[in-house]
Amino acid sequence: MVLVARARPPVPGEHDVWTPVTFTTPETTATPTEPTAVTSDLPALDTTAARRRRKYRIPLVSGLVVASLAVTGGAMAYNAHKTVTLDVDGHVTTISTFAGSVQGLLDAQNVRLSGHDVVSPAPSKPLTDGADVVVRYGRELTVQADGKQSSTWVTALDADEALSALSMRGTDVALVASRSSDRASLPLRLDAEGPVAVVHDGKTVVVPDGSQGLDAVLTAAGVKLGAQDLVHVVDVADAHISAAVAKGAGVAVVVQRVVQKDVTTTTAIPFPTQTKDDATLYKGESKVVQEGKNGVRTVVANVVTVDGKQTQRTQKSDKVTTQPVAKIVANGTKARPVAAPAPAAAPAAAASTGSSGPVMSGSPRAIGQQLAAARGWTGSQWTCLESLFQKESGWNPSAYNASSGAYGIPQALPGSKMGSVASDWKTNPATQITWGLNYIAGRYGTPCGAWGHSQASGWY
Repeated sequence: MVLVARARPPVPGEHDVWTPVTFTTPETTATPTEPTAVTSDLPALDTTAARRRRKYRIPLVSGLVVASLAVTGGAMAYNAHKTVTLDVDGHVTTISTFAGSVQGLLDAQNVRLSGHDVVSPAPSKPLTDGADVVVRYGRELTVQADGKQSSTWVTALDADEALSALSMRGTDVALVASRSSDRASLPLRLDAEGPVAVVHDGKTVVVPDGSQGLDAVLTAAGVKLGAQDLVHVVDVADAHISAAVAKGAGVAVVVQRVVQKDVTTTTAIPFPTQTKDDATLYKGESKVVQEGKNGVRTVVANVVTVDGKQTQRTQKSDKVTTQPVAKIVANGTKARPVAAPAPAAAPAAAASTGSSGPVMSGSPRAIGQQLAAARGWTGSQWTCLESLFQKESGWNPSAYNASSGAYGIPQALPGSKMGSVASDWKTNPATQITWGLNYIAGRYGTPCGAWGHSQASGWY
């Protein structure tokens, strides 16, 4: 016959949370009720280690219906004096009594029972001399197994005994502590007979006295809990603690550090490029009117980490905090002027090697355009030549490169090479340009050939 009385509220501070255990009398065997599922966001526990199968100190189960507790001591009165042992939740006393039944003894000792408590022998049984009467109070525990939580009742003396009882169901389990501010509690002691291992922040501390409540054990281990930290109690084997480190501990208190905070990340938004026509520039010319600037996208997410590993990420906002600035490029639309044909004598004079080169009027650029046109280098060929000499010297006949020694509009190296055209190569732009055109024609064929090489290698 299985007996369970109504549950007594746990004494504050006496214990620390619980599950039903099976109690079998000689008459019958009862099956504990199934636990009620509880929703939770706790991370799954690593329960790969084989749980040790320890003996119950008192194999009692809660959650069953008592046949009758309304039996008075007088109903089965055996008024002879007797000496009995009364074990109330691990507190053992020897009592001299005239009570005739177990119920009578409990009434005389002011032991109040509730729906999840258990008594052995049954309250209705006669009380005999030398009897051992055992009372176990039921406590409700939150149990986690295979990543899921459930609520269940136990009548174990401590967490060590509760884990042993629950392991007989064939499931590795952990007892989940309730949290309040900076405290953690379990409605039963951790280990009434041995030390307790506390695992936190990558280390293990063994507290010699496991009979204390959970909060006291954590204090003894020097653990300060954060508001969101998780605490659960497991068999020491499931905590992967070696025997040398455990130092005889049967249960382990595992503290998981939980941090929840908003994390802000920013990413660049590439800027676009826009073009526009510019009538002040020749066709083929361009310039940057406005430099581009990347924009900024800002994402804010709430991130939860457990022992430094992210377990949850919830996006709170995603918006453009800085708009990109477009790059604007102006492209020329103005037609280039057509150069007047050079005098017939000009090329001959340019090609001569007299003491002085041809005398031509106008700017060096205008002279260059005339000499190029005389060779048929107009249109795109003139554009290439203009760009090449602009890059080399800016059309300055006195341009000198101190590092290389290059000189003049075409940057001849050395400048004296231009003496092959005329002796006034240092000052006469026509002489310098004529030499440059001869050089381009002989080496690259056309100004665009020379300009392409200059763009690719930096020199021509």
